[in-house]
Amino acid sequence: MRPFVSLALVIVVAASWGNLRPLLAQAGSPPNAGPHAEPGFESLFNGRDLTGWDGQPGLWSVEDGAIVGRTSAEAPIKVNTFLIWTNGTVGDFELRCSYRVRPLSPGGSANSGIQYRSRVLDAAQRVVGGYQADIEAGTNYTGILYEERMTRGIMALRGEKVVWTADGQKKVTGSVGKAHEIQAGIRQGDWNEYVIIARGNHLQHFVNGRQTVDVTDECVAKAAREGVLAVQLHVGPPMEVAFKNLRLRRLGP
Repeated sequence: MRPFVSLALVIVVAASWGNLRPLLAQAGSPPNAGPHAEPGFESLFNGRDLTGWDGQPGLWSVEDGAIVGRTSAEAPIKVNTFLIWTNGTVGDFELRCSYRVRPLSPGGSANSGIQYRSRVLDAAQRVVGGYQADIEAGTNYTGILYEERMTRGIMALRGEKVVWTADGQKKVTGSVGKAHEIQAGIRQGDWNEYVIIARGNHLQHFVNGRQTVDVTDECVAKAAREGVLAVQLHVGPPMEVAFKNLRLRRLGP
């Protein structure tokens, strides 16, 4: 009987292991292991230097594996300036990254953003205009859609579902959440996760997994379907913004 019992045990253990293997593999995998664990995503930043990016000298650096933009009271910037990704343009895409923004003076402010489908308006000053996924150290604007240096300004406030009509009128058609609840999920002065999805004329922003705006841009004269990607340093009091784990997935039709 001993050999028979051993064989039965082997069969039971083998069957159990077959059921447990997927669960153990899942449990042992981090929920987000970076761009190499995300099929279809390409890394936009090598974590070591600014290869593939162009910005005003002295304002941008790489520190602890992150892109860091910093202004100072001694040498304030006179216009909003950008670090521009130089390895192509973006059309339909999903962008994922981590960001941190903070003022560098007591009582100061800090404002930044991620430009997409935008245009370079002044190459020497690295001035960019177009769609911006807004970032700030305050409590009102992170996650909104802003149109930098164009005519529409704030295209969607936090929580708004918006259609911009063919003749350029803004219509709020619904909600994706309450602004104060979205703000409650943002970590002030610490790292947060930003996701931007642009497909056709449909634009969506997410911060820490929560949707912040939903915009359909039907304005033929002003809607952008392709353009540059960039990150911003804003005029004003000394500030710092940092980005890491920038990765991009191109979306098909």
